[in-house]
Amino acid sequence: MGGAGSSPTSPKDEEQIALLSEEGLHRGHVQPTAKLGFVAGVILRERLPAFERLLWRACRGNVFLRQAEIDRPLEDPATGDSVNKTVFIIFFQGDQLKSRVKKICEGFRATLYPCPETPVERREMAVGVMSRIEDLSTVLSQTTDHRHRVLVAAAKSIKTWFIKVRKIKAIYHTLNLFNLDVTQKCLIAECWVPVADLEYIHDALRRGTARSGSSVPPILNRMETQIPPPTFNRLNKFTRGFQNLIDSYGIASYREVNPAPYAIITFPFLFAVMFGDAGHAVIMILFGGWMILSERKFEGKKGSEIWNIFFGGRYILFLMGLFSMYTGLIYNDVFSKSLNIFGSSWFTNKIRMSEDVLLETKDHIMLDPRDCYTQYPYPVGVDPVWQVAENKISFLNAYKMKISIIIGVLHMLFGVSLSIWNHIYFRRMVNIFCEFIPQVIFLLLLFFYLCILVFHKWVWFGPLGGNASGPYCAPSILIAFINMVLFKDAEKQPTGCDSPLLYSGQETIQKVLVVCALICVPWMLFIKPFILRSQAKKQAYAFVETVIVPRGDEETALAPNGSSPQAGGGGHDGHGHGEEFDFSEIMIHQGIHTIEYVLGSVSHTASYLRLWALSLAHAQLSEVLWSMVMKIGFGFTNVGAGAVVIYVIFAFWAVLTVSILVLMEGLSAFLHTLRLHWVEFMSKFYLGQGYAFSPFCFRDILAAAEGADE
Repeated sequence: MGGAGSSPTSPKDEEQIALLSEEGLHRGHVQPTAKLGFVAGVILRERLPAFERLLWRACRGNVFLRQAEIDRPLEDPATGDSVNKTVFIIFFQGDQLKSRVKKICEGFRATLYPCPETPVERREMAVGVMSRIEDLSTVLSQTTDHRHRVLVAAAKSIKTWFIKVRKIKAIYHTLNLFNLDVTQKCLIAECWVPVADLEYIHDALRRGTARSGSSVPPILNRMETQIPPPTFNRLNKFTRGFQNLIDSYGIASYREVNPAPYAIITFPFLFAVMFGDAGHAVIMILFGGWMILSERKFEGKKGSEIWNIFFGGRYILFLMGLFSMYTGLIYNDVFSKSLNIFGSSWFTNKIRMSEDVLLETKDHIMLDPRDCYTQYPYPVGVDPVWQVAENKISFLNAYKMKISIIIGVLHMLFGVSLSIWNHIYFRRMVNIFCEFIPQVIFLLLLFFYLCILVFHKWVWFGPLGGNASGPYCAPSILIAFINMVLFKDAEKQPTGCDSPLLYSGQETIQKVLVVCALICVPWMLFIKPFILRSQAKKQAYAFVETVIVPRGDEETALAPNGSSPQAGGGGHDGHGHGEEFDFSEIMIHQGIHTIEYVLGSVSHTASYLRLWALSLAHAQLSEVLWSMVMKIGFGFTNVGAGAVVIYVIFAFWAVLTVSILVLMEGLSAFLHTLRLHWVEFMSKFYLGQGYAFSPFCFRDILAAAEGADE
């Protein structure tokens, strides 16, 4: 009692002293013979409750467990994942409990660590562990610094190393395509080479031989082959964009007519017909010109996909802007306003439509060419007075609709005329007689005749020729063309008109034209298959004529050229001796081609009306944007307030103009122009069934590798 009363320690502290140090033994709390053993280690935190429960039950409460959570997550050496663990120490008495505790630790995959029994040894061990940790930390820090310096030095050369490795890999990959000759000393390869570059390749081979010190001179021979060669077009920065548009449809066959040179003119022109506004064209010219002037700065740099598309087509954008400037001046349309440069050729109430009168005119006026026209047309483009005319839409609709049809028919005729160069080069003379000639005749007799009617109506019918030849009595060209195809008589004209016809003898001429056009349909459909069948029979008869050559007990049949009758040869249009001529297949193919051309001529002609529709939509959108946005700023009488409002409204109007009228409408016109070239124009002569020439080029190889990495 006295010893307990004189001790300042609590019962819990006494228990820790008795268990953890030998001080308790000297103080008499435990007998010296009652020696305790212990094990220490770490275990996963989630396994600790079950581990503690099993220890209590297996050892029947004869062990003492103390544990503490490790705050910092540890790395699992087996999986590398971060895990939370708990350190523990277990006290027990006796060897039996010791073995039982160790088995339980092994079962729960706890990691045990050796720990000395005396405090002095434990203190020395702790000091040694701390010193080793400090040494390892120093080594790791120095290693990290050294690795960082090595990686920084390597990063400066890593791009060069990648380029060298990719070049070497490409060289060895190409060398693996070579074959060894019989002497096992030379490499033999077959490749495609542009004819114009043969001398350059000879010089390159000689230079390579001299640098390598080889004793074997290089040999370059031209070979004859039946394999169709790849298509190679020499391009520059200007023509590359247009060629990419054509290649997106299909790569041209070898020596097939390439539409790209013609698209350099027709593509921006058709775009400009739909995008005819000189103000919007200036924005496009400035943007395209800026990219052209800065191409050295941006060339080779990586950008977003949209920027790469714009930059790749910078010359296309520039040309489209130039052509749109031209059509905008023809339409006399600049941000939905007109330029009165030469003075109007119209007057109203006997007042000449000068610039001052046009500016003061608030209400729309009706223009009648019988009373308001001076008979001297505006020198360039549309007269600016039509900007304030009530019948502006009627006039421009009729004008642009007819212009669209004329442009479309001429464009299709040009496409059909290009097909003759393919027929001549590939020696398809049957196609000239059975396809090209009837196609041209069919297109001329129907649709080119429609264009002639348009010009005839423009020239013959006018406001000053009396009532009979005035606009009131002018027959509708659309109705006349429909009656022409259906063999219907012209409808009766209104009272006071002389004739429902555009010219005398119109019905007879139109019936002859339609009959001749209809004759072209069976001409395209039947004549070519029968000619091909006749040629196939003649080739078969000539092939059967053989010479009997005795050879021992056998007789061998040889063709006149000395070859075996079973050897296949090349025939006309892909039908040779080795393959059977299938008349039904040729007939079906020709029928599909004929139907496609006849129906396509009608649909393609109507498809060119998109030139009129998009031009009208673009002009109306521009006018609506001006009247509903920009015009508001001009309604203020107070100069100061008006200036501030105009400043704000102009910014809003400019953003809408660029985003809607230039970007969105420009993209729409671009896609429609692309469709007119792919479907309406190129389908007349272009197949696009070839494959591109892919030379060995480090630049293309590295670009492809960088694209794959991204």
